[in-house]
Amino acid sequence: MLANAPPEPLELSPSVQLNLNIRGLGLSATLAINERSAELAKAGRTVRRLGLGQSPFPVPEIMRRALSDNAHQKDYLPVQGLRPLRESICGYLERTQGLNFDPEDILIGPGTKELMFLVQLAYYGDLVIPTPSWVSYAPQAQILGRRIIWLPTEIETGLGVTPRALKAVCQDDPHRPRLLILNSPGNPTGTTYTPDNLDRIAQVARDHRVLLLSDEIYGGVQFDGDHVSAARHYRGGTIISDGLSKWAGAGGWRLGFFAFPKSLSWLKDAMAAAASETYTSVSAPIQHAAIAGFDGGAEMDAYLERSRAVLKALAGFVSDTLTAAGAEVNPIGGGFYAFPNFDPLKDRLAARGIETSQQLCERLLEETGVATLPGSAFGRPPAELSLRLAYVDFEGGAAMDALAAGETLDHGFLKRHAPNVVEGIEAMARWAEGK
Repeated sequence: MLANAPPEPLELSPSVQLNLNIRGLGLSATLAINERSAELAKAGRTVRRLGLGQSPFPVPEIMRRALSDNAHQKDYLPVQGLRPLRESICGYLERTQGLNFDPEDILIGPGTKELMFLVQLAYYGDLVIPTPSWVSYAPQAQILGRRIIWLPTEIETGLGVTPRALKAVCQDDPHRPRLLILNSPGNPTGTTYTPDNLDRIAQVARDHRVLLLSDEIYGGVQFDGDHVSAARHYRGGTIISDGLSKWAGAGGWRLGFFAFPKSLSWLKDAMAAAASETYTSVSAPIQHAAIAGFDGGAEMDAYLERSRAVLKALAGFVSDTLTAAGAEVNPIGGGFYAFPNFDPLKDRLAARGIETSQQLCERLLEETGVATLPGSAFGRPPAELSLRLAYVDFEGGAAMDALAAGETLDHGFLKRHAPNVVEGIEAMARWAEGK
């Protein structure tokens, strides 16, 4: 080799490369803001926790009774999941979406987050995600060394995937394998997709053989109660991802599922093989108890109707208040989140030394006690003054009980039963206006 020649690139083993991929990661943004909020509260500060997106509602009583009844369950269960639970999930998908699955098509995991990691481990394509999107999609791909393609979005189209943007990505290299994540209702935006949206996205995906992972974890809290799965429009190329954490208030139960079309049974089997060497199986009592949630019935229906009503009212209040303060807010159709953009106030905020979304959120937290997450954590440009807030800092059980007792769901109701959210949003609006 010549004396001045550049050194030849090192050949890194897969294990060394994986280690390098992980080293660059920090704590998940949502968990980090929760810990920072706890520190401030411990120091005596009043903190409105609008950062971590955890359901404010209790686990439904019918599911809690089932968990108590199954506390004695101690055996290891099949890697793919308890068969009666998989049968219940098949009934849930048929009842809510009109889709027919067999128990063999279902894979149970310790939350959908783990299953999303495993599907990227088992699949060989690029990860395609809209910007903004949930904070863990991209880091999981980074850990595995997968190529990430960010899809641009526009507030006029709800900050969601558009057929035009997807087609542009696919035309760049028509035969490259790709996995598109479509989250509806969306985190961090609250965006929902109409059947027409889904049909046109499905057509592009079908034309370019894009595999679709339909993240429907917030489907049960779509405000109109009419969530539509992407699998109804692209049955053979869509994996449904769902679980109990958001619409049943059971995030800590750590139970999710994937539902696969028959054409992707090879991918399900590969994921199950990886699961067998990692988490083995999901907790037995939790799997038995989850059946009650997926079976539905009058008690679950009432729970969902009340939770949707409260969340819809809060979403309207958040949107109206922040829009009046000068922010741009895309339409919110479900879930717990809003993704306001304060760029219309850019000059006013720059005069206060705020030029990035990170600075925006840090100053909000320090000066108002309102905890939010910067848009840059969700794939947006650092200089865009966007943030994600989760309107969940309230006692959901008390709010549901008040609705059941006949209280009118108006602004007074929100002030009584979600004071931290109302006061936090009002404080944010005053701060943005410089008052």
